[in-house]
Amino acid sequence: MPEHVQLTVEDGVGVVRLDRPPVNALNRTVREELAEVAVTLTAREDIRAVVIHGGPKTFAAGADVRELASASHAEMVAQSRQISAGIGALASVPKPTVSAITGYALGGGLEIALSTDRRIAADNAKLGLPEILLGVIPGGGGTQRLARLVGEAAAKDLVYTGRFVGAAEALEMGLVDEVVPAEETYDRAYAYAAQFAEGPTLAYAAAKKAIEDGLDLNLTSGLNLESEVFAGLFATDDRTIGMESFLEHGPGKARFTGR
Repeated sequence: MPEHVQLTVEDGVGVVRLDRPPVNALNRTVREELAEVAVTLTAREDIRAVVIHGGPKTFAAGADVRELASASHAEMVAQSRQISAGIGALASVPKPTVSAITGYALGGGLEIALSTDRRIAADNAKLGLPEILLGVIPGGGGTQRLARLVGEAAAKDLVYTGRFVGAAEALEMGLVDEVVPAEETYDRAYAYAAQFAEGPTLAYAAAKKAIEDGLDLNLTSGLNLESEVFAGLFATDDRTIGMESFLEHGPGKARFTGR
């Protein structure tokens, strides 16, 4: 059984709970369990969308520095890609994913949030990548996902200074998508994810692939990718269901199967 990463499923929404008190520090066990839960989230047909949270007080306050302090150069050369893959594992899930950020989301904690499709933050949230203060840089996807999200200049500012930003500044720079009262954060994230629980799962996966993979391509190649995944959806039951429902009953009434 997982020790620090718990998964529950309710009405099509997979809820991932980081649970390593007191601040959900991301040691090797947590990273490995995140990678494992990402495989489960991908494989289970009853999970149509995902919420990840760390409880009411702290999302995740970064890496377990004590564990990293004892690592040698040779060990990091061998393990750095596994560390990145574990922290960023939710990025591989082809379903809508949402982070509910309460309290601190620092270092690897913020990198987990960056690996999801949407970030909903409590008004008391503090976010940052303070690795530079330890003499290193973010190693769980922070330099890459942050720069793509908020732009090069803002990413360099956060990485170079290691400073924390509050929820309001995070919203202004595009680091988070919504800010809500702390006690409403989880419920808002769950409600956002729940709207996809009866939707066309394969279409969500296709949209995610087209957007994310397309960002790494030039426009012509991106448009070709879009055409490819668009055409592929015409082999799905959901395309038939969606279009027949539209013609018979109008928009928004289809009951999709996820196939």
